[in-house]
Amino acid sequence: MKVFKFGGASVKDADGVRNLASIIQEYPDQLVIVVSAMGKTTNSLEVLAKNYFNENREELLVNINTLKQFHSAIIENLFNDFSEEVKLTLSSDFEQLNIRLAHPPSLDYDFEYDQIVSLGEILSTKITSAYLNYVGIKNRWIDIRTGLRTDATWREGNIDWSLSSGLIHSKFNFNENRIYVTQGFIGATVTDQTTTLGREGSDYTAAVLANMLDSDSVTIWKDVQGIMNADPHKFNVTQKLDMLSYREAVEMTYYGAKVIHPKTMKPLVEKDIPLYVRSFIQPLENGSVICRIDHVMNYVPVFISKEDLILITISPLDFSFIAEESISKIYKLFAHYRIKVNLVQQSAMNFSVAIDHPERGFDHLISDLKNKFVVHYNEGLELLTIRYYTEEVIHQMIEKRTVLVAQRTRTTARFLMKQV
Repeated sequence: MKVFKFGGASVKDADGVRNLASIIQEYPDQLVIVVSAMGKTTNSLEVLAKNYFNENREELLVNINTLKQFHSAIIENLFNDFSEEVKLTLSSDFEQLNIRLAHPPSLDYDFEYDQIVSLGEILSTKITSAYLNYVGIKNRWIDIRTGLRTDATWREGNIDWSLSSGLIHSKFNFNENRIYVTQGFIGATVTDQTTTLGREGSDYTAAVLANMLDSDSVTIWKDVQGIMNADPHKFNVTQKLDMLSYREAVEMTYYGAKVIHPKTMKPLVEKDIPLYVRSFIQPLENGSVICRIDHVMNYVPVFISKEDLILITISPLDFSFIAEESISKIYKLFAHYRIKVNLVQQSAMNFSVAIDHPERGFDHLISDLKNKFVVHYNEGLELLTIRYYTEEVIHQMIEKRTVLVAQRTRTTARFLMKQV
């Protein structure tokens, strides 16, 4: 049995869904197909969620109509005379959305986010499953929320592995069906409230299902040849990495590489399941593989860039040293506001951290920090990480750049710089 994951770019339009079907036709295996929301639907739903939470009714109506029109156009292109029947299968989902939006929002934005943004995966998988059946690829659609159970950590649900594993085995019965289509990114609490697993969490879903179902492999189908040593949208010259160890993949995702979700590796390592990254544009090409490697690999330099970061420098009010007690207080505040730290630098009297620009809560964080510390911060920064660096490569990448923080280890160099 294999798990395939198709991201939003692979199903951004009717031609993308047709291409997905053509790829599936080449595999006689038992398959679990995990599909993300179509195109930029998640972004659109995030805007919708903000307008709902801010009670911007006029914009909200525009958002809903745009969402319906986008999916209706794909359905009409795919199904021709059968399109009205397919639209009918989505009507209850839009009706549930309308019912929710007709009521005032709660006081918890993250909760409302999960209930609304999760719709993208439901719509995309219903359309994909219907189209596969339409062209003769028999499959069963599964609502993953009935099997993948999480706690109530909105926007970053933690999976209940013992409960979910039994439920997943009962849902995916390969004696009854060869192919299953389901959603990435979403789950549900034991009280059936929808949760999400974190942005781009469909990769993680694929890995979790592979672990629970003892899959032979996971394949993530993307719009690139495989895993590259740099983002081809940001760097002019890139190389494909044919093979990576689990450990190297974890390091890359930790530093911000977006090729796979950061949590993806752990479920795969536990069962020694290889992860393939292949191109849905060139599906016959080999792509890249992440697997267990016991020998030393000679990697080319790998470049990972993160933008729109903030550098916060924190100092004691009483001119004392930055001690463990102070650092503990700082991290408790970061945890409270669910802010992840990308880089840390400490001196006798300063504790500096680089963080992603948070969607919400930054002003409150700074205010709370200023109650206990002197605080300064710089916005609009880029964090460049170079794995397997050389001095020549460093010189090429940071020449004429304003570097605020520089760090090096044996294999990794990191530079926090003013964004170009």
